[in-house]
Amino acid sequence: MLRRAAPALLGYAAVRVLGLVALAVWSAARDKSAYTLLTARWDSLWYTRVAELGYGYEVRLPNGDVHSNLAFFPLLPWLERLLASVTPMSYADAGFVVSALASLAAAWGVFAVADHVYGRRVGVCAVLLWAVLPVGIVQSMAYSESLFTALAAWSLYAVLTGRWLTAGTLALLAGLTRPVGLAVVAAVWVTAIASFSTSLGTPFSTSFGTPLKASFGTSSEGDRSAPDSHGAPVWRRALGMLIAPLGAAGYVLWVGHRTGKGPLGYLDVQAGWRNGFDGGVAFARFVADKFTSFPSALAGVGLIIGVGLLIRLFVSCVRQRQPLPLLVYAGVVTVLALCASSYFGSKPRLLLPAFPLLLPLAQALARPRTTRSVVVTGVVAVASAIYGAFWLNGSGPP
Repeated sequence: MLRRAAPALLGYAAVRVLGLVALAVWSAARDKSAYTLLTARWDSLWYTRVAELGYGYEVRLPNGDVHSNLAFFPLLPWLERLLASVTPMSYADAGFVVSALASLAAAWGVFAVADHVYGRRVGVCAVLLWAVLPVGIVQSMAYSESLFTALAAWSLYAVLTGRWLTAGTLALLAGLTRPVGLAVVAAVWVTAIASFSTSLGTPFSTSFGTPLKASFGTSSEGDRSAPDSHGAPVWRRALGMLIAPLGAAGYVLWVGHRTGKGPLGYLDVQAGWRNGFDGGVAFARFVADKFTSFPSALAGVGLIIGVGLLIRLFVSCVRQRQPLPLLVYAGVVTVLALCASSYFGSKPRLLLPAFPLLLPLAQALARPRTTRSVVVTGVVAVASAIYGAFWLNGSGPP
């Protein structure tokens, strides 16, 4: 399987190297450290503080807001601490290495999903498109996006191939990585419920028309006890469903216990960062405010076009009859990103894990001759590298 994915992974590595070179050159010209931008600014600092000091650190702002490191889920800092404890690396170095390895695992997972659904050529194109996204430089930062995308992609692949225990375990880990781990849990649950419905004789499809068996394939986990028509015993699906939400639920409940505010304590922590879920009201106001002057109105138009393109991509995914777990996952990630009530500039970064949205574009890129596809991808990669260097040397994340 690794050999089959090799062209995608080599192409992905080349794009990431190009982005890092562009960042290094741009940063040197501005007398900044590219490595510091990647490992010791913004959220990276919060993750390394959790790795080094544990939870409990907070910053109280002049306006009364409290920024607590309890807002940051624990898997990335746990891995940073583990790697730093067995090597001479600092926590920041460990975060960079974890992100680099996770980004390759994520690229491989994106390829595995796209290859399984549409074939190898589309899989390669999907990975390259994910690599050349305008905020793709985040994949090389000591952030949790790469780690989360890797866990999400492989969990979705496990669902598609009927490996329910693997899917549930990876969903658990994704839930320990970012709040949007709920999207992976939703994909596992909805698809499992759909499979139960089909097992009982009720028509239900994982791809709005494609038979469930064709979408799942057969399980290779080796259990021979009364498998259903999809190759996975009912108890495996049920156990996968049970395992999937334990990561996110466990951390949220622990935060509520630690803060003394009960099961919803994590929402109070997020409120201290002025973050929450309001159905997109705050984002709509943010866009509307852009039209108060001519220069910012152009940005407002760009935001509206961007949201429109996202909606169109999701509609294309539905029309192409993507498997149900991919639709559920991409839909939930998109809704959570667009409907968060704060940090509007970070929305492109929050959408980074929604790779199924790229599959219609990957199919289009796979149709022309290889030479033309390579030229198009190369031009976009250069533009993405330049933008990433500009972005990190400017406002950058959060």
